[in-house]
Amino acid sequence: MNVELLHVMGDDLMVVNAARVSMGKHHDEFDEAADTRLIKYLARNGHWTPFGQPQIQFRIKAPIFVARQWFRSNIGTVRNEVSRRYVSDMPTFFDVSFRTAPEGSIKQGSGGPVTPEVQREAAAIQTDIELECMKVYLELLDMGIAPEQARAILPQTMMTEWIETGSLAYWARFVGLRSEAHAQFEIQDYANQISDLIYPLFPVSWEALRKAR
Repeated sequence: MNVELLHVMGDDLMVVNAARVSMGKHHDEFDEAADTRLIKYLARNGHWTPFGQPQIQFRIKAPIFVARQWFRSNIGTVRNEVSRRYVSDMPTFFDVSFRTAPEGSIKQGSGGPVTPEVQREAAAIQTDIELECMKVYLELLDMGIAPEQARAILPQTMMTEWIETGSLAYWARFVGLRSEAHAQFEIQDYANQISDLIYPLFPVSWEALRKAR
């Protein structure tokens, strides 16, 4: 599971210049005092459009079950995912670190890690299923079945890959939602990776946006 930074458009200066254009003003250099105050004010009061100007693009690799949860966040972003309608190379799979079911009436989330014994048993079952699915997948392709249909047999632990571009405002919202304690643990890991990559690029804006949430 990893996140790769591909492209960045903008910086903290772009944010303040987007805000100040409404008054016909522009800064050529970032003013640590005045511009930091402005960014904090914008974030604190929900003026998100200046944070919508910078754009950040990532390449993400994740298992299907994480990607489908991720893709529920879709306002302010565009993404293009690898398609097994067109590619039929050997898929790879995510090794799950299994956790216990949540207690009581809670319907989402999970508890703590399972015991080492249960982990070994569950991992063996996962591997057996993946190998069987791979065998059937390849057999279907050999039979001349279309890749777009043969892929239906592959499990949700299969890794997928996509390129995603979003504004600074979008990524702040995504990280805010997906790094919370009730979010799925695997997606929390991705949110933390993204936060670590964005912070050095927009240190003032990112800190202000994170505090505002």
